[in-house]
Amino acid sequence: MPDRPLPENLQRRFNVDTVEEMWQKNLNEGNIYWRQYRHVFGRFPSNPRCVNCHRPFAGIGGALFRSLQGVEKSDKNPRYCSGCHSFVNNFPGGAEIELTMLFVDVRGSTTIAEQMDTSEFSRLMNRFYEAAINVLVHADAFIDKLVGDEVTALFVPGFAGEEHARKAVEAGQKLLRVTGHGDVGGPWVPVGVGVHTGTAWVGSIVGASGEAADFTALGDNVNIAARLASNAAQGEVIASEDTFAAAQLDPVQLEKRDLALKGKSEKVSVRVLHAR
Repeated sequence: MPDRPLPENLQRRFNVDTVEEMWQKNLNEGNIYWRQYRHVFGRFPSNPRCVNCHRPFAGIGGALFRSLQGVEKSDKNPRYCSGCHSFVNNFPGGAEIELTMLFVDVRGSTTIAEQMDTSEFSRLMNRFYEAAINVLVHADAFIDKLVGDEVTALFVPGFAGEEHARKAVEAGQKLLRVTGHGDVGGPWVPVGVGVHTGTAWVGSIVGASGEAADFTALGDNVNIAARLASNAAQGEVIASEDTFAAAQLDPVQLEKRDLALKGKSEKVSVRVLHAR
């Protein structure tokens, strides 16, 4: 989508000229459009509220904002409101930013499904989704997709904060713990996790109707994160050296691997973590 100029009043207010610059500022700093009204929204009852703009979700205030603005909890992370996680209604588009991406999937799901009836396998996967989403939501990640046996998440700096890479690594280890890795009896579902930090295009893609349809990340670094997850064995978090550098974590005591990833001419250096 070609970049477009913002209305002049918004250019003056936020010191940006185009939609892409607006997206970039909001993705790196949080939703500045709505956050400017925090002191106003905070006067309306009741908690819980959007952690970015303070719009209430409950009580009279919550009902009012749902009625007047159609604002609900974000389907990407219910700690934020639907108005703050993206600008798909008024400003479809996106921008290139540095962020951290996490992929977690169930290892051997086909074999597991063969050993269970459909209802039992469905309950297992729903339990996995619920556990994974709970961890990622509380780490301030946006849930990108739930596809088959996989959950993908975006740690966007304007929402997850400057320590988005560290949060993603910690979330990866917590995902192992909540699925039972490290327990004496073994995991209730076997998972592997891939984490990678890099530049990607983040924004709202356009659907068949020509309107903004979803909020996601696109680019080579997204593919790297996905392939790291596919290389993770049961009970492993594989995080790229780029993630460790961004997180300012010391990887010296961790196992190092140089992985040949599909479509990459050079190997990618990673570190391996386990549940703790």
